[in-house]
Amino acid sequence: MRGELLFSLFILFIFYYDSGDAQKKKETLLSEKVSQMMEWTSKRSVIRMNGDKFRRFVKAPPRNYSVITMFTALQPHRQCGVCRQADEEFQVLANSWRYSSAFTNKVFFASVDFDEGSDVFQMLNMNSAPTFLHFPAKGKTRKSDNYELQVKGFAAEQLARWVADRTNVQIRVIRPPNYAGPLLLGFLLAVIGGLAYLRRNNLEFLFNNNVWAFSALCFVLIMTSGQMWNHIRGPPYAHKNPNTGQISYIHGSSQAQFVAETHIVLLFNAAVTMGIVLLCEAATSDVDIGKRKIMCVVGIALVVLFFSWLLSIFRAKYHGYPYSFLMS
Repeated sequence: MRGELLFSLFILFIFYYDSGDAQKKKETLLSEKVSQMMEWTSKRSVIRMNGDKFRRFVKAPPRNYSVITMFTALQPHRQCGVCRQADEEFQVLANSWRYSSAFTNKVFFASVDFDEGSDVFQMLNMNSAPTFLHFPAKGKTRKSDNYELQVKGFAAEQLARWVADRTNVQIRVIRPPNYAGPLLLGFLLAVIGGLAYLRRNNLEFLFNNNVWAFSALCFVLIMTSGQMWNHIRGPPYAHKNPNTGQISYIHGSSQAQFVAETHIVLLFNAAVTMGIVLLCEAATSDVDIGKRKIMCVVGIALVVLFFSWLLSIFRAKYHGYPYSFLMS
């Protein structure tokens, strides 16, 4: 009995010794990984990873930190203009985190370029870029760890909200100063001031109803086409299907849009407006009857044709909408 007891104690000692040794090795490995990630981050806010780095520092345990990863294709021959725009916003977000009080070793930012880590794309069954994924410190990735780029856009502010939701790290986006806007505004004011000075003895044009009506109409068309939404959300210009190569200019959801889509809607609304103006002029102007008939026909054609196209866009975004005109 005494021998069996001593043998059992010996087995338990070996077990706990091995467990403690394994735990110590795990902690050492984790410390080395965090130190390496911190060293890379001190040089660049966004860590560039290939397949080996990704598997070792993102996928393989142990890991007590989250990794916000952008999968992209920045090489010129890939012709991904959206990737470059998204990369600029991602850099703004990472720099805002790196040089603020939100900086922590519990979250890191990384990027994987297709030409440097195509095996990572294959491993994750990923066939489009840019794509943003959050790899949590513990557990597997969930659906909410995949950023909805087509819905939210890739503006740094939107990405910061998503990062805060996934990691509880609040990042205040700080953009580098951009003097292009103030300079352009100053130039425009200088031009307007110069014109007003040159025509200081004849300023009747400032009281011209047509000038103010045209200016107000341009402003309304710009706002109703969704330009402010683009400014806030920063959506891609268009979407290229990586499998077929087909480019989509109209987003298939009512919750999002492309920049190209706003340009198309702006053009169609302007054409409909021009048709209405021509119809009004045909009814009220003093020109000869022949020109008034031409204005009327052109106005009706513009309204009917472009309004039909607007309805078709509306139907494409609001699935199940029952109405159409000329075009399905």
